[in-house]
Amino acid sequence: MLIYFILIILVPLYAQFKVKSTYNKYSRVHNSSGRTGAQVARSILDSHGLYHVGVEETRGFLSDHYDPRSKTVRLSSSNFHGYSLSSAAVSAHEVGHAIQDQQNYAFLRFRHALVPVANIGSNFSWILILIGIFAHLSGLLLLGIVFMALAVLFQVVTLPVEFNASSRAMNEVVQLGLIHRDEERETRKVLNAAALTYVAAAAVAVLELLRLVFIYTGMTRDE
Repeated sequence: MLIYFILIILVPLYAQFKVKSTYNKYSRVHNSSGRTGAQVARSILDSHGLYHVGVEETRGFLSDHYDPRSKTVRLSSSNFHGYSLSSAAVSAHEVGHAIQDQQNYAFLRFRHALVPVANIGSNFSWILILIGIFAHLSGLLLLGIVFMALAVLFQVVTLPVEFNASSRAMNEVVQLGLIHRDEERETRKVLNAAALTYVAAAAVAVLELLRLVFIYTGMTRDE
């Protein structure tokens, strides 16, 4: 049990450390195209005919994201204005989601469909789980596990969405000449470090779900 708790604490911390240290390292390295993250994003979007997709600045550190509702790529200030490899990589990644949206990428559509149930699962699962455990109500615990499983499924489905967006990002920045060949390795490091946070979150969520399943099976044996 001690090893388990160490894992669920250290794995996310390591992932956060890795993404921040890698991002900060390559945020000090200018990309060869001399374009800001906003310009990189605009170039890729225009090459796909996505002229209607906007590129906006948003607050926060690494708060970059693509909003499918407003069809907008939102970049944190450091990436929106930055000329670094990190800015180019992160901006291209978010545009990768816009391209997925344009092409009706199956996993992206599935993830969008899961959002309502995943939100319900995240908000209510632990209430049911804790009541079920402390009141020894296996049925309520099981219901909480089902709700939690929906939230975990969302995180698992997020993995192919993020990896695919990173793959698209690498293809785009290379094909459009937004980075040189000798910058591919460093750009890929930024994208891989960012992906690690999603892998860590999914791994921890799956482990926690399995632990609760073991608690449930033990409770039903005792009844």
